[in-house]
Amino acid sequence: ILIRVRLMWLISIFFLLALFSSLCLSDLQASQSFEHYSISDKAMDYRILQMDEDQDRMYVGCKDHVLSMDINNITHGTLKVFWPASTSKIEECQMAGKDPTHGCGNFIRVVQPYNRTHLFMCGSGAYSPVCVYINRGRRPEEQVFHIDSKTESGKGRCSFNPQVNTVSVMLNQELFSGMYIDFMGTDAAIFRSLTKRNAVRTDQHNSKWLSEPIFIDAHLIPDGMDPNDAKLYFFFRERLTDNNGNTKNIHTMVARVCPNDIGGQRSLVNKWTTFLKARMVCSVLEEDGTETHFDELENVFLLETDQPKSLLVFGVFTSTSSVFKGSAVCVYNMADILTVFNGPFAHREGPNFQWVAFQGRIPYPRPGTCPGGAFTPDIQTTKEFPDDVVTFVRNHPVMFNPIYPVGRRPLVVRTNADYKYTSVAVDQVMAADGIYQVLFLGTDKGTVQKVIVLPSNHSLHEDLILEELEVFKNQAPVTNLRISPKKQQLYVSSEYGVSQVSLHRCHAYGSACADCCLARDPYCAWDGLSCSRFYPTGKRRSRRQDIMHGNPLTQCRGFNLKAYRNAVEMTQYGVKNNTTFLECLPKSPQASIRWLIQRDNDRRKEVKLSDRVVSTEHGLLIRSVQLSDQGLYYCLTTENGFKRTVAKIRLRVLSEAMVSMLTDKQQSPWAWASSLHPKVLLAAFSPAESLAVQQYCKERKELQNLQQRQQQHQPQPPGPLRGDLAKLKPLLDRRKSRNRRNHLPEV
Repeated sequence: ILIRVRLMWLISIFFLLALFSSLCLSDLQASQSFEHYSISDKAMDYRILQMDEDQDRMYVGCKDHVLSMDINNITHGTLKVFWPASTSKIEECQMAGKDPTHGCGNFIRVVQPYNRTHLFMCGSGAYSPVCVYINRGRRPEEQVFHIDSKTESGKGRCSFNPQVNTVSVMLNQELFSGMYIDFMGTDAAIFRSLTKRNAVRTDQHNSKWLSEPIFIDAHLIPDGMDPNDAKLYFFFRERLTDNNGNTKNIHTMVARVCPNDIGGQRSLVNKWTTFLKARMVCSVLEEDGTETHFDELENVFLLETDQPKSLLVFGVFTSTSSVFKGSAVCVYNMADILTVFNGPFAHREGPNFQWVAFQGRIPYPRPGTCPGGAFTPDIQTTKEFPDDVVTFVRNHPVMFNPIYPVGRRPLVVRTNADYKYTSVAVDQVMAADGIYQVLFLGTDKGTVQKVIVLPSNHSLHEDLILEELEVFKNQAPVTNLRISPKKQQLYVSSEYGVSQVSLHRCHAYGSACADCCLARDPYCAWDGLSCSRFYPTGKRRSRRQDIMHGNPLTQCRGFNLKAYRNAVEMTQYGVKNNTTFLECLPKSPQASIRWLIQRDNDRRKEVKLSDRVVSTEHGLLIRSVQLSDQGLYYCLTTENGFKRTVAKIRLRVLSEAMVSMLTDKQQSPWAWASSLHPKVLLAAFSPAESLAVQQYCKERKELQNLQQRQQQHQPQPPGPLRGDLAKLKPLLDRRKSRNRRNHLPEV
C-alpha cells in the first residue's frame, strides 16, 4: 500500500497542474457549442450593431474595422472592411490630448440598413465623425462587402468621443440618432439627419429636455393600428437637479418623438414638437417602507409579443452608491408605459419649485400626439399645430408619473456580488408545463449567466442560474448580447472579440434523469437515454421535464434513482499538520450541502465546522489535519426535497515522518519496486489512476528524449510539452464543477 501512496502523491501533483493549466479552459470548445472571433489580441472595442436574420448576417463595428459575420458560424466567411481615420485627424486628435489608443481611431458606432443592397455606417473618426455607404450585395452568397461612396461628415449622426454611446434607428432612409453633437461633449441631442426634409433636433441647452444624458438604446414602437402613430423611443440615463437645485441625481428616462415631426412653424423651428419623457423606476421596497433604487440603466432588450401593447421592455440597472452596490433586472409592460405618457404632465410650482401634476388646461391636440394619426386625421404636419401646443411641449416635456416595472419590483436582484450586469437578451421558450422567459445576462467580468425566473409564493419570483458561461479568456466587460431564436444562438461582444454560444447545452447536465430534471432548463428534457433538446410536440410523450418544480421523484421513476443517489467511495490521503481539501461539486448551484463523517463503525455524525474546518462551494477545507480527522466523509446535497450523496471520501492521515521517508530515494525501503515492470505496478491501480500514471510516464519519456537530442545537436529553445490530455478526460469529467460554470478555450 505504501507504493500506492507514493505514486498517488506524484499523480496528484501532476493531475492538479494539468487540471488548472489546460483543461479548465476547454469545456465550451469540447462541447462544440462555442465559437470565437477577433482580428487580433489587442483591445479593439467590438460592438454588435446590427443583425439581419433574413440574410444570415451580423454586422460588428470595432476600431478601424466593420465586420460582416455569418450567424451560423461567426468564424466562417467573415468579411472585413478596413476603414481607419485619416492620418491628419489622428495627429490633430493626439495634439488635443486625447487617448491615442482608445480615442484617436475610427471606432465604428453606427451600422444601419439603408436599402436592399447598402448599409449606412458612421465612425468616430479620431474625434471627427465620418460616414460612408457600404455595398453588401443583394444576397449573402455574393460575398460582397466594400465601401461604395465618398466619406461625408458624421456630425449629428455619431458622437465625437467613442467612449460616449451613440444610438440610432434608420427609418425610411432617415437616420434618427441619440448622441453628442460637439467635440467637447456638452451638446447632447436626439437628431434626425440623412433626410430630404429639414433636420430636426431637441431644444439646445435646455436641461428640461436633456441633462447630461448617456444614451442606451432606441427603438421604433407602434402605438395602435395607424402607422402614423408609431413613435421612436430613446432610453437613456441623465443627471437631474434635486428640488433645491443643488445635487444632481442620476435617473433613468425614456423619451419619445414622432418620426414625421418636422418642427414648429413659429416656435421650436427645426426642433421636436412631440418630445416627451418619463422616468423609469427600478427599486426594491424594504421592510421599513424605504425604497432602494437602481438608478443607472445599462442595457435594454425588447421582447415582442403578439400584441404591440403587450411588448415587454427588459432593462439592466445598476447602483453605484457608496452605501449600496448591486445590479437588477426590471421588466416593463408597454401598456404601462403608454399609460404614463397619456397621464398628467409634470409642473414646478411653489417657493421650492416642487414637482406637481399640472392642473391647468391641456391644449388640443394633446401634446405628444403625432400628426396624421388616428386622433389627428385633419392635421398633416407638426407645422399645423396651434402655438399653445408647441409652447406647452417646450415648457412641460416631463410626465408626472414614473413608469414602474411589472409587480413594482425587480425580476432579478444581485447585491454584494463581485460582478455587475452590463447587458441582457431574452428568449421565450415553450416547455412541457408552460412558457418561460430565459434571461441571458452579461457581466463586467466577461461572463454570461443563463437565468430562468419562476413564480413563487406571495406573487414573488424565484430566479435560478442555470449556467454561467465564461465566454472570454479575460475579464473584459460584455458590451453587447444579441440573440437569434431562429438559429438558437447567442452572440456576445467585448473589447477583445465576439463569441457565439448555443442557447442550450443539454449534455452538460449529466447522463442521469434526475440531473436533467433538477437542471430545470426549459430547453432540455430526459428522453429515456440522455438529456437532450426539448421540442414542444405532442408526439414524444416519454420526454421527462418539470421546470416549475424540478421533481425527479415524479419524473424519473424507473430510472434507477436508488443507485443514482449513492456515490462511489474514494480514498484520499492527508498529511498530519498540513491542509487537505475534500472535493464535492453538486450539479446544481441551487443545491444545499451537508457534510457527515463516520469514524470506524460508529454512526454518521454531522461535521462540526470551525475556523479549521471550512465548508466552501467546492468542498470541505481542513486545515492542520489531525489523526482524529480520519474517517469516511459524506457530502449530501438537497434540492427540491431530493437528497443524494454526491461524494463519499475516506480520509486517511499520514504522519510527516512517513511521507518524508517515502519521498527520500536514499532512505526509501521501496527502491526494489523500481525494478518491477510498470504493468505489474499498474495492476494495483484503478483504470482512471492508471491513465494518470501512463500520462506521467509519457511526459517523463518525452523530456528524456528531448534532453538526448539536445546533447547530440546544438541546443534549441524547447517548445511547450503537450501531453495527450484527452486520455484524462473521463477522469476530469468527474472532477469538473457541477454548477455548470464553463470556461473559454485558449484562442
